[in-house]
Amino acid sequence: MHGPWFQQTPFTPDLTSSFYCLCYHPGHQIRHARTDGESIDMSKVLEGIRVLDFGRYIAGPFCASLLSDLGAEVIRIEKVQGSEDRFLSPVSDTGDGALFMQMGRNKLGMTLNPMKPEGREIVRKLVATADVVIANLPPDTLEAMGLDYESLKAVKPDIILTMISAFGTGGPYSNRVGFDGLGQAMSGSMYMSGTPEQPVKAYAPFIDFGTASLSAVGTMAALFERQRTGKGQVVEASLFNTALTMMNGSLIEQAMIAPNRTATLNRSQTSGPADTFKTQDGWVLIQSVGGPLFERWVELMGEPHWLSDPRFKDDISRGNHGELISERLAHWCAERTSEQVLSAMEASRIPAGPVMSPQQVLDDPHVEARQMFKLLSYPGAAKPAPVMQTPFSLSGNPTGIHRRAPTLGEHTQQLMLELGYSDSDIQRLRDARII
Repeated sequence: MHGPWFQQTPFTPDLTSSFYCLCYHPGHQIRHARTDGESIDMSKVLEGIRVLDFGRYIAGPFCASLLSDLGAEVIRIEKVQGSEDRFLSPVSDTGDGALFMQMGRNKLGMTLNPMKPEGREIVRKLVATADVVIANLPPDTLEAMGLDYESLKAVKPDIILTMISAFGTGGPYSNRVGFDGLGQAMSGSMYMSGTPEQPVKAYAPFIDFGTASLSAVGTMAALFERQRTGKGQVVEASLFNTALTMMNGSLIEQAMIAPNRTATLNRSQTSGPADTFKTQDGWVLIQSVGGPLFERWVELMGEPHWLSDPRFKDDISRGNHGELISERLAHWCAERTSEQVLSAMEASRIPAGPVMSPQQVLDDPHVEARQMFKLLSYPGAAKPAPVMQTPFSLSGNPTGIHRRAPTLGEHTQQLMLELGYSDSDIQRLRDARII
């Protein structure tokens, strides 16, 4: 990190110790980042940044996960009994869930009840050591926990609050709670999926992951601005914002020419051939956009009449008459195995791929060759968790996963000692269910 506010104090950390010392912000305290004996690579982009993750489920926690992949020290703070998202799709003896294996990677785990006065004091002490607070909680809950921006700023003037909600502030839906599905439902995405008789929600929570990714971009921008000016700020994101961003092209089209489109399952309405097709032994998706790809498909079919038919003169025309194209290609695919279809498409350089089950994904040779999953053993789990690696890389700085998700409260003792609490203080707070 560079900039007038960063104290360029040389130091040599003891890499065999449980701590190293990082000097930052002139006038602020020296902070310890825990390594638990791991090697330290000081070239990570966010090395020396501490993030408090009060997030739940995906949008907040995955934002923090991306920052942790870039080198930030992230402390995941959850309820004393364990937050609900820890236990989704349990895969360990203690009920820790599959999603938490992904969301919790690289993080230190701490339990805390910020609704009690002593818990609020612990929050204040943590905030004093932090650079970023991430919370996807309603505004009134943030205030009750002392995590609203004014409360945070009173403790740490240059703090960055990354605040994620379902609908954002300032409108009639501001205080509503919601999950990924509401973003899909209320953006037009579900309406345009499935059929007119049955809207369909995507299985993958792409609105959540999109919001997390955009929040990470905003947080990085705020850190860059703080580097220049020394000032913190609020980064605000919402599921609804993300959903409307992803559906914006369709909304622009509706606003300007009002085609009043309805769902057509997997068939594209703006190009062709673009659909899913049943083969003799499975399903494939074939996706063609643009004249050159359509011409290659025509050549593969050996039927040049498609090129002279005005119904298929351009992408939008082919989308408007896509049912005819899909019908022809469906017949062609039904006579072949998936391998034969995909080989022919690859030979013609037409984008195509198999519709794969989760197990087929895990067994895929491309996934294996690129080592896209990091196998992380977890206490009480019979097998390692295949956690997807950071979905981007930097040629000059390392990214990636170096630590499994924490067990419930795994690092509470360490972090409380770091904040200045004694062993007896910590035991008393445990007995009172504050930590």
